Amino acid sequence: MYYLGVDVGGTNIVGGIVDDNNQIIATSDTPTKADRSAEEIIKDIVKVAKETLAKANLSEKDIPYLGLGVPSTINQQNNHLVFANNLGWKDFDLISEIHKYWDIEVVLANDADCAALGEYYAGLGKNYNSVLFITLGTGVGGGFVLDNKLYTGGDGYGFEPGHASIIADGTRCTCGKKGCLEAYASVTALNRQAREAMQNDKDSLMWEKCKGDDKNINGKIIFDSAKEGDKTANEVVDKYIHYLAIGIGNFITILRPEAVIIGGGVADAGERLFAPLIKELPEVVFSSDIIGVPPILHATLGNDAGIIGAALLNK
Repeated sequence: MYYLGVDVGGTNIVGGIVDDNNQIIATSDTPTKADRSAEEIIKDIVKVAKETLAKANLSEKDIPYLGLGVPSTINQQNNHLVFANNLGWKDFDLISEIHKYWDIEVVLANDADCAALGEYYAGLGKNYNSVLFITLGTGVGGGFVLDNKLYTGGDGYGFEPGHASIIADGTRCTCGKKGCLEAYASVTALNRQAREAMQNDKDSLMWEKCKGDDKNINGKIIFDSAKEGDKTANEVVDKYIHYLAIGIGNFITILRPEAVIIGGGVADAGERLFAPLIKELPEVVFSSDIIGVPPILHATLGNDAGIIGAALLNK
């Protein structure tokens, strides 16, 4: 059996054929150009899907459905797209729109949920029955797989870790709420925190690395500066990890997953992120001295996770 998944990202639309060993055997992609009309983007989703099939020498008769990962809130009880803010789609019948160009069964899910499922089936999560996946990128996303099934909540809207409040009346998040984890532990938040700290330390190595313009700051510069001993960068990183630990610690206390897998660009910082995070988590996880803290793992699949998870949504 073969499965077809398409991951609709802010930069690229990427399709993949996944085999019964949960391995990608063919891919195709095209730029998303998210400022275009929905019709143009949907045509490209179908185009990428069909091109991917052709590259694998398969036809639609060889696949059971099209799995689609979208950066959106999805009601998975009725496969309805509720709101995709970076695409400008709200209360949108995406499946009907796809059926204008291709009559195939379509299964939808949030892109972070797809990545969680991909890591569960084909990454480090395959050794566990329940896995919490957190992705640290422009925002904070994630998904929870419980007993071989993607957790979608009682109402079908799923799991939004980035919008759990960690600071009462804290920094306002892009979602409109205050104190969300995303407002403190996303790359966007990390960059903001670094810029604020740099204003108080004109000798920080971060200024040199971003060529004197703090608009050039990014996660790699911040973590590299910290690794090279810059005091201000280390303070920024330590504070960032503290916020992240509060969020993940709360999720562990509530969900008790067998493992936590962290992906996204920030995770590439490696030990400078993971070592202090693992050290701090026992301080914020309930009864950690008695029942412990689950393994905290670095995701292995990168962008492939979303493709694999989309393909295997209804496996």
